[in-house]
Amino acid sequence: MILKILSNITFRITFAHSIIERDTLKSFLKIFSLLIFTSVLTCSCVSKKKILYLQDLEQIADNPANVNYNITIRGNDLLTINVSALNPDAVAPFNQPLVSRTSINGVVQTAQQLQTYLVSVDGKIEFPLIGTVKLAGLTRTQATEKLKELVSKYVKNPIINVRILNFKVSVLGEVQRPGTFTINDERITILEALGLAGDMTIFGDRKNVKIIREINGVKSYGELDFTSSSIIDSPFYYLQQNDVVIVSPNKAQIQSSSFNRNTSVFISIAGIIISVISVLTRN
Repeated sequence: MILKILSNITFRITFAHSIIERDTLKSFLKIFSLLIFTSVLTCSCVSKKKILYLQDLEQIADNPANVNYNITIRGNDLLTINVSALNPDAVAPFNQPLVSRTSINGVVQTAQQLQTYLVSVDGKIEFPLIGTVKLAGLTRTQATEKLKELVSKYVKNPIINVRILNFKVSVLGEVQRPGTFTINDERITILEALGLAGDMTIFGDRKNVKIIREINGVKSYGELDFTSSSIIDSPFYYLQQNDVVIVSPNKAQIQSSSFNRNTSVFISIAGIIISVISVLTRN
């Protein structure tokens, strides 16, 4: 089929040569080549305003920092709760027992298992001796204080340590290493999340980065413009557990994805046309 098209094109050009002067063909060739060069040059140039991050960063120099990064416990969160005190025997009922393990060399080692609790859909856990405790909606500090108050009825001056094990964020789209990342310190900015994913590719749309968030079954989303320092004041600047960051492709990448497998064939045909015209217009 392609050979028939090329033969037809060659015939038409040969016929055109018999009725059109060579100067006209030369002019056509120059204009055609100029159009191709201009198109390539236009498509390959990208303004730095679309690439650089935080282009007005100096505007935040005197602004107060955004400290809205308190994470609240939600349903389906997986928690570790460790209770300690001066008297280890007094807090033993609140912790899992020591587990003895024998190493390869016959040395017996003991290790403390992590006491994990899955927060129910309605935000509650079952805590030893105390019973049902609702923790959903509380920050980690508030949950620690609440458990400390309850455990104090059984243990003098207890020390409570609460951590969220399933604090993860996902970064998808036009980044170097998309994936899901576990956050140990329960505090991460969207800039740090992009750093974990290897930063955006050159094809990432820096003006339209989306964050999907779900709290108590209700989904919300935000859109951030990374070329502006206003993202620092956004409620989505500090990520929460299970947030999903999506970096959309820019217009150039979207347009390139619309090319089909016949694109190379069309380019070859254009090259053949230029070659034939060049031969026919030689003096």
